[in-house]
Amino acid sequence: MKTRDLLNDWAKHSYGSRTESTIALHLPLKQLARILALVDLFPEQTKEQIITDLLEVALDDIEATMPYIKGNNVIAEDEFGDPTYEDIGLTPRMLALSKKHLKQLQSTQPKLKQNE
Repeated sequence: MKTRDLLNDWAKHSYGSRTESTIALHLPLKQLARILALVDLFPEQTKEQIITDLLEVALDDIEATMPYIKGNNVIAEDEFGDPTYEDIGLTPRMLALSKKHLKQLQSTQPKLKQNE
């Protein structure tokens, strides 16, 4: 999801799955004021929903901008028969660690709620 997609989702009252876990944040006043401004613009969204959506977009962007670092192992060939090398950068580590933590969280969380 891109940042511009959030505006459409918020306007349509889009909600996703949520856990029962909470995290307390101590936000700088300027960021809190901006979040509250978004709540005023999209009153159907809670500040928690807006923070969650913004965080999701930021994490997707971080993942997408992690640089590819070419490894030594060929893992495939492209449509021209050229070798594709494994990525030994942060991306595969991030994906593996995210998967590990998700599995741990899923085993300790009650069934996820789906708000529609």
